[in-house]
Amino acid sequence: MNKASLLKRFLPVFVSAAAAALFCAGCRSMEIGLKESLGIPKREQMVSEVTKARDAQNEAKEQFSSALEQFSAVLSYEGGDLESQYKSLNAEYEKSRSKASAVAGRIERVKEVSAALFKEWEQELDQYSSDRLRQSSEAKLRQTRLRYDKLMTAMERARDKIDPVLSAFRDQVLFLKHNLNAQAIASLQNELDVIESEIALLVREMEASIAEANLFIEQITGLAPIQEREMR
Repeated sequence: MNKASLLKRFLPVFVSAAAAALFCAGCRSMEIGLKESLGIPKREQMVSEVTKARDAQNEAKEQFSSALEQFSAVLSYEGGDLESQYKSLNAEYEKSRSKASAVAGRIERVKEVSAALFKEWEQELDQYSSDRLRQSSEAKLRQTRLRYDKLMTAMERARDKIDPVLSAFRDQVLFLKHNLNAQAIASLQNELDVIESEIALLVREMEASIAEANLFIEQITGLAPIQEREMR
C-alpha cells in the first residue's frame, strides 16, 4: 500500500483523534469557566485539583505497597492452589494499574486549571491603574509559579517512577500465568529484591510529592487576593 493510500485510509482516524482531544480540552475549559461562574474561583479550583492529585498519589503508594505484600506472599508459596495465587497477584496488578492511571489523570487536571489561572492572572496585570498594586500582584504571580513548578517537578518525578514498577509486576504476573508450578515460584525469588528496591524508590518519591503538595496547599490557601490584602 503506497503512502497516498495509507494517508487516505488513516486520515479520518487521525482527524477524529485530534478532534476528540480538542473537544476534551474544550470541555475542561468550559468546566473551569462554569465552576467560576458558580462562585468557585480558579485559585480555589487549583487547590482542589492539587488536593485530589495528592490523595491519588497516596492511594497509589498504598496500593503498590499492598501489591508488594501479595508478591511476597506468592513467593512464600508452600503448597496450595497456584491458580488462586496467580489470580490474587493479577488482581493487585490491575488495581495498581488503575491507581497509576488515576495519578496521571489528576496531574493533568492540575496542569489544566493552573494554566487557566496563570493565563488569566497574567492578562489581568494590564488592568491595574496602580503601578504599586500591579507590581505586587506580578511578584505574587512569580512566587506562585515557582511554587507550582516545584510541585509539578515532584509530582511528575513520582509519576515517572510508576511505569518501571508496573512493568516489573506485569512481567511477574505473565510469567506466573503460564508457569503455574513450584519451580516457577522459586525462579521469581530473584526478582523480589529488584521489585522491593523499585517500590521503595517509588514510595519515597510519592511521599516527597505528597509533602510538596501539602506545602503548596498551605502556602496557596494562605494567600488572600492581592487587592483584598492591600486594601486592609
